[in-house]
Amino acid sequence: MTIRLEQPSDYREVENLTREAFWNVYRLGCTEHYVLNQYRSNPDFVPELDLVMEEDGHIIGHIMFSRAQLVLDDGTRVPSWTFGPISIHPDYKRKGYGLKLLNYALEKARELGIGFLCMEGNINFYRHAGFDLASKLGIHYHAEPRDAEVPYFLAQELIPGWLKSNGVIEATYAPPKGYFVADENPDAFEAYEATFPSKVKLHLPGQLV
Repeated sequence: MTIRLEQPSDYREVENLTREAFWNVYRLGCTEHYVLNQYRSNPDFVPELDLVMEEDGHIIGHIMFSRAQLVLDDGTRVPSWTFGPISIHPDYKRKGYGLKLLNYALEKARELGIGFLCMEGNINFYRHAGFDLASKLGIHYHAEPRDAEVPYFLAQELIPGWLKSNGVIEATYAPPKGYFVADENPDAFEAYEATFPSKVKLHLPGQLV
């Protein structure tokens, strides 16, 4: 198993991997592959953390990071970061590959000086990589009541004391605009999706949309 930077020659393979990993997971079909396709030219994209995982010469995993912001109560904006999608091919899920890829990426992020991450995900998985409820750190999700303990909104200080040293006691977070590109440009997304082999869309338990 090796982890390396994504190369332009990998783009289509990685987008197909992302599509396979997320198909029918959170909605009918998925949009994560289009988010990735569009994000590579987004100024918030962090190319130093655009990583693929290979096994036996095949790409089986991918993760990307994005710049984000925390908004303090007085309106001050503090630079922060997020990540995702993180994709593991269905044939390799639940075998520890996702956690290995994530932990490797988090260490690289720490080396780059990235001190704090917010993200949306399942705490039962992400707690193994050091994440906890963001509300415990005074970080609130923009779409939920301020006093809510949002079970899917997670955070981690990669550099201990980063929040305090940056003047953050309480703040609000919203995902970067680039993550909503498929919803904001449905015709462009459908044209892009049509370039992939057809797959059946199913209503499954646990979907959010």
